[in-house]
Amino acid sequence: MTLISHIWPRILNVSAKTNWFFIAVRTRDGDVAWGEASLIGREPELEVATARAAALCVGLSLDEARRRMTVNPQAPGGLAGSAVASAVQQGLLGLTALREGVPAHAVLGPLVRDAVAAYANINRATIRRSPDGFVATALCAQRRGFEAFKAAPFDGVTPQNCASPDGQRRVRHGIDCLLALRDALGPAARLMADCHWRFDEATAIQTLHALAAARLHWFECPLPETPAQWPALRRIRAAARDHGVLLAAAETQVGVAAFQTLFDEALYDVVMPDVKYCGGPWEMLSIAERAAEAGVAFSPHNPTGPVCSLHSLHVAAVAAECAMLEMQFDESPLYDELVDSQNPVLVNGKLDVPSAPGRGLTLDEGVLDAHPYRPVPPGIESLASA
Repeated sequence: MTLISHIWPRILNVSAKTNWFFIAVRTRDGDVAWGEASLIGREPELEVATARAAALCVGLSLDEARRRMTVNPQAPGGLAGSAVASAVQQGLLGLTALREGVPAHAVLGPLVRDAVAAYANINRATIRRSPDGFVATALCAQRRGFEAFKAAPFDGVTPQNCASPDGQRRVRHGIDCLLALRDALGPAARLMADCHWRFDEATAIQTLHALAAARLHWFECPLPETPAQWPALRRIRAAARDHGVLLAAAETQVGVAAFQTLFDEALYDVVMPDVKYCGGPWEMLSIAERAAEAGVAFSPHNPTGPVCSLHSLHVAAVAAECAMLEMQFDESPLYDELVDSQNPVLVNGKLDVPSAPGRGLTLDEGVLDAHPYRPVPPGIESLASA
């Protein structure tokens, strides 16, 4: 029986804005597999939650640990606790694949597709937060083979200020950035707008109308996914449909039950579970299955590091339906240096699903040592400027 001997965190400072938080799971045989729990700006909470997870799981078998590491939106650890449980589940998937001598996707289920469409999240790579700055990043991503792109250009907008003159100026700036992206990328490219919960209902609908010429594929996270906002979200969804735009959300939702509520309430056209938060690979696959039953598109949220990308790709490969997989684009060369050419290859806008058996990515300890933790501002979920 394969027993767990050690669980510990490693933090990689990627930029002045970003840390990636990885969790290693080691067996008594000395095998190690990695998960990712990045929750930017909340690394101390993640470290505490990792110590708790280790106390619960060390000495257990892989199967026993998987049963122990469940998620619940009401759990005392909150999103940080769910992120750590999700990361441990990723590590358990890698170790299970190694034990069985198969690729990770084969542990989850039969292969449905051997390549998955991907889109470039260009937000954090865009240092110049101007129309020209966004265009420059997007064109670079297009040259690298991406055919779909997402930007979050509404810096500094909040639900409290979006109706003010300053807020309206910031909203107009974001609209200008997206219109410039459409002009530069051409009519065939898919273009998505991420709002990071910055709007009120009136501003969200106003922005949708103003972006008609951008021909968005989807409009993401205009309002929080709370029950108080459900009537407004239905109206925003109706406004989006009038323009042929999908409404997407749910990147920080935890567990199948939370997503089922969103399906039952008919709020979204696209849900975006994140393998770092939703409960890990098995839970994400269950969410994808429920989404397919509800007629809602499944598109994994994935704006951080390569470990999350690989696990998301394995889930996407076996899900009944998968619209697109998000990929962070070009925030840092450490994305590739950390895993030394192990990343899946993008060809014609799609990522090939790895077929090699085993634990998944091996992280370069030298790169981790060279870029240790540095405090960074809370993530863009905080409504701070990107």
